[in-house]
Amino acid sequence: MPPSEERLLAAAIYVTSFFTTFIGPLIIWLLKKNDSEFVDYHGKEYLNFLISYTVYSAISVVLMIILIGVITIWIVGILAFIFTIVAAVKAYEGREYRIPLVFRVLK
Repeated sequence: MPPSEERLLAAAIYVTSFFTTFIGPLIIWLLKKNDSEFVDYHGKEYLNFLISYTVYSAISVVLMIILIGVITIWIVGILAFIFTIVAAVKAYEGREYRIPLVFRVLK
């Protein structure tokens, strides 16, 4: 199990995303990625999550032309909220968590 400081920083990546979607998690990850494999894993996982769900949101906006996008944008938002909370809890518990429906751009 990773030390408590690493677990706290990994969880902070997800928690700060509620306040600063991109900048906060990116700063934590860039500062600690070389010091901790655990923080590096969760930083990459969050950034992959952000990229993937941004693509899903953009597709939903385009689909708003045919009205189905109104429903899909809500689904994407709710899933993003739930998966962020679950990932923060798993990171704090010291476990690696792969967020569903995420493209693995950063490896």
